[in-house]
Amino acid sequence: MALLTRGFVPLTPTAEALCRMFSTSPVCAAIQKMTRVRVVDNSSLGNTPYHRPPKCIHVYTKNGVGKVGDKILLAIKGQKKKALIVGHKMPGPTMTARFDSNNVVLIEDNGNPTGTRIKVPVPTSLRRLKGDYSKVLAIAQTFV
Repeated sequence: MALLTRGFVPLTPTAEALCRMFSTSPVCAAIQKMTRVRVVDNSSLGNTPYHRPPKCIHVYTKNGVGKVGDKILLAIKGQKKKALIVGHKMPGPTMTARFDSNNVVLIEDNGNPTGTRIKVPVPTSLRRLKGDYSKVLAIAQTFV
């Protein structure tokens, strides 16, 4: 009997055993390279139909993952254009909006938006972020 109690291993896995069996790193669902995005302003480049959707080819952050307020480089209609992320599918911090699609606004090299109107709601968290988003916020119709 003493032999059985000394070598007894419980059949239910503990939290430590589960951590060793499964990966506990979060799934990366934010915008990264080769992510398809949706242009939500009324610029002529973003609204005319084309047989390929716009794709992200570079993210201007240290870790290569884009969140709301980050700048990215898009491949759209055979051209390279900069864009600003105004919404993504990945759930962010508590009480922030989560969108059905990865939304971007095309911007010029100096930071001015290409279009004159944004068709979808823009998160109010852009107001608190460090950076100059005042022109993008000025052309937005609604906020979430």
